[in-house]
Amino acid sequence: MKNLLTILIFGLLLTSCAKVEKTQPNIIVIMADDLGYETVTANGGSSYQTPEIDKMAAEGIRFEHCYAQPLCTPSRVKLMTGMYNVHNYVRFGYLDTSQTTFGHIFKEAGYATCIIGKWQLGKGLMSPHQAGFDEYCLWQVSKGRTDSLKRDTRFSKPVLEINGKVKTFGDNDYGPKVVSEYGMDFMERSVKTDQPFLLYYPMILTHCPFSPTPDSPEWMKDTTAVMTYKGAASYFEDMMSYTDKIVGNINRKLVELGIEDNTLILFTGDNGTDLPVVSTMNGREVAGAKGMSTDAGTRVPFIAKWPGVIGPGQICSDLVDLSDFLPTICQAAKIDLPEDLNVDGRSFLPQLLGKEGQPRDWIYNWYSRSGSEEKARVFVRNHRFKLYQSGEYYEIPEDYLEQNPLNVAALSPEVKTIYTALKEVLNYYAMRRLKNI
Repeated sequence: MKNLLTILIFGLLLTSCAKVEKTQPNIIVIMADDLGYETVTANGGSSYQTPEIDKMAAEGIRFEHCYAQPLCTPSRVKLMTGMYNVHNYVRFGYLDTSQTTFGHIFKEAGYATCIIGKWQLGKGLMSPHQAGFDEYCLWQVSKGRTDSLKRDTRFSKPVLEINGKVKTFGDNDYGPKVVSEYGMDFMERSVKTDQPFLLYYPMILTHCPFSPTPDSPEWMKDTTAVMTYKGAASYFEDMMSYTDKIVGNINRKLVELGIEDNTLILFTGDNGTDLPVVSTMNGREVAGAKGMSTDAGTRVPFIAKWPGVIGPGQICSDLVDLSDFLPTICQAAKIDLPEDLNVDGRSFLPQLLGKEGQPRDWIYNWYSRSGSEEKARVFVRNHRFKLYQSGEYYEIPEDYLEQNPLNVAALSPEVKTIYTALKEVLNYYAMRRLKNI
């Protein structure tokens, strides 16, 4: 009898271990819209309060040098495909349907996949499904930015598209709240069916029109802000607070569902803050530079949390590019990349685990809003120096606004060596436009 009991207990332990080994982590990728590095308090920002995002940083790891494209669509294409725009960016508001996204990869691996928030990557109602997502709750799929009254439809009284159906919500509904609640419902349904999930949340906030949120005193009183493209920049602070609130709600939902320890959650931005917004970081003013290739146009916040896996309170100064997210989340989920997929991204999972990993020496950036090669702004940078294909060479910490190009002929041997190395990178990618090589 004692031997039988021992065998039963041992068998239960083996079964338990097998379940643990088979358990794949849930992945949540949140990308705020038009949110520069300087807006987050944990990064040294002092213009806004971001307690929930700061809490994520305290409980996980905060990166000081994450860089995006200067504009939304280029960043989304890079993030979702793991590739530099030089290879596969076609035009604004469009994701080439031939491209493999992390949605495809995770769906093929048995994950439930969902995208919520802002689409703007193709006009067809099926386009989010074609990008690898089982479900979606999005703004701007088949519909335009405004309604027949020229009123922006992303915030109050939103017009959203949910799994192929267009829905106009009521006066008191708020687009960011609706989509985030859909995402949390998706998380709950996935847990109930015991299926790991990938939730991709390209946020609607904090993009203009700057307008009241449900937490603003002016909510439903000031309806003029949504009638112009920019709105009133004074509302950016309220929108920043609501962004922070949503991040907190999602983290609390993980705790409620009992899956916090088995979920990797990443928070970043798609480009710099919009032009009318001026913020303070570490005592200096930082003007929003969305659409510009300067530091303020490309440097974005990045925080990751995975309790029990990522140690709390870490700060990493390694370079991170948005193309690095795809290989990282695949490695975290133990999913092999397709053999025919040539990604440019480099996994930073080792850094999340507190290891050295293989940090980048540089970040390459090919940026053209229209997709025109003639209008592309191309550069390569490391922590200190930035070299444009057009020849300008800047020392960024001393010249954030890029107003004083260095005289290459007068460089010290050390700085000239760095210049030569960066130029080799530019030369390497110079002939690779849309050739995927």
